[in-house]
Amino acid sequence: MLKLKNIYKTFNSGTINEKRALDDINLVLNDGDFVTVIGGNGAGKSTLQNVISGTIMPDFGTVEINGINITKYPEHKRAKYIGRVFQDPMLGTASDMWIEENLALAIKRGENRSAFKWMIDNNNSLFFKEQVAKLGLGLEDRLKTKVKLLSGGQRQAITLLMSTLKKPDLLMLDEHTAALDPKTASLVLNLTDEIVKTSNITTLMITHNMRDALNYGNRLIMMDQGRIIFDVAGDEKKKLTVEDLLQKFNTTKDAPSDAMILG
Repeated sequence: MLKLKNIYKTFNSGTINEKRALDDINLVLNDGDFVTVIGGNGAGKSTLQNVISGTIMPDFGTVEINGINITKYPEHKRAKYIGRVFQDPMLGTASDMWIEENLALAIKRGENRSAFKWMIDNNNSLFFKEQVAKLGLGLEDRLKTKVKLLSGGQRQAITLLMSTLKKPDLLMLDEHTAALDPKTASLVLNLTDEIVKTSNITTLMITHNMRDALNYGNRLIMMDQGRIIFDVAGDEKKKLTVEDLLQKFNTTKDAPSDAMILG
């Protein structure tokens, strides 16, 4: 479904600050995989997602989704395939627009949005209301509320809904609960898990929280110095503990970063 082949990315080539961010990454995600990605600061996690999304281009290698080579596609052209939720709740929505207007934009992902207003009629308003009600946040009666008036958790939940309202081929979650308080983060993670499972969405989730990496998804990838050093799935993943992950980190060249969270 997602296939990365021989991906390399180096920043500041030829300078004293040269950094190999991705070093021969080969990765295949099958349809319906929910993969959690962990690693210390500088391991290459965010660069990996940025290469997939088209935010940055690899120096070498190919990116395929459903057999389509999208390596040279700009970010906006990949939007029809990819949904993404960022760490900052402010990034995924248009703050001065209503909840309903944001959802109307989301349902047109990858299409011409110039006439999105026509998407807001009685039928679609009912559909949006039903979808927002599933979040369990009481926002279904506030569809004409500007998103900037929502809390961070509410906004992130709306962003999650927007990214999956029109089922993407791939959902990417870039530490999407890191900026939330623990209670709200748990709520958003549970919503994520429910939406991903219900719609069978292939998902790649970056997290610094090792317990979250273990508790969610069917597969776990560990990165270090731009490489995938551990890839585990199914029953083998279910048997892992935080201590197992720490031991795995400690067998690599560098000890785990302070940014890694036990949970």
